[in-house]
Amino acid sequence: MIPARYGPVLFSLILSGAMSLLVSGVATYRSLPPQHGFAGAWMSVWMSSWAASWLVAFPAVMLAAPLTRRAVAWLTRQEGAGSG
Repeated sequence: MIPARYGPVLFSLILSGAMSLLVSGVATYRSLPPQHGFAGAWMSVWMSSWAASWLVAFPAVMLAAPLTRRAVAWLTRQEGAGSG
């Protein structure tokens, strides 16, 4: 098992991998001519695009996650708080 202190890094690795896989797949599918479909060159181009995307996505998630947590905390309120 991986120690809990590495949880945020593992979270960022998994999230960036999954999101870059999905986004690069959609972008690759839309950019290739229709005859490629889900076979042949499309899969090769997709995997190549995913690898490049993940190299950018992982550090981006590592940087964006703390900022996003702060933004969410600022935009939300605790249950039971407020004038009531």
